[in-house]
Amino acid sequence: MQTRKAPGGRALAEPLLDDVNKAIIEQLQQDGRRSYAAMAAAVGLSEAAVRQRVQRLLDAGIMQIVAVTDPLRVGFKRQAMIGVRVTGDTRVVADALAVLPEVDYVVITAGSFDLLLEIVAEDDEHLISLVNDHIRALPQVRETETFVYLRLVKQTYTWGVR
Repeated sequence: MQTRKAPGGRALAEPLLDDVNKAIIEQLQQDGRRSYAAMAAAVGLSEAAVRQRVQRLLDAGIMQIVAVTDPLRVGFKRQAMIGVRVTGDTRVVADALAVLPEVDYVVITAGSFDLLLEIVAEDDEHLISLVNDHIRALPQVRETETFVYLRLVKQTYTWGVR
């Protein structure tokens, strides 16, 4: 919820994920370069209103608009998923690993691993250094298992909103 001022100064709650914002998100998931004018026509608002709604969604951290690449096709030689088992507070370890620039994905899981990390590395030596010098070096890390990516077959972000 985001608040806005009503006449007289009282705050009104405005849901950030109303039907119009959901439609805007779906438009951008189909094409992140879609113009504000095209989205406005699709959702029935003015271009300025769509621009403001997009900015509110960005500011609230509900969405990002980015170029998604296949790291193996843009110069990186190694991408891997790393399963991590930890002792102690999993959130502390997740936060410590999330600051590494090579880590682009961290999730706390309920399964055989406590954490899953996605790593993008320049080459095998860089990956070895990340695993040994940064991940396994944390005292709470008990065990890791590395799954090296051979080829990216599918990667989409068009699941919509609920």
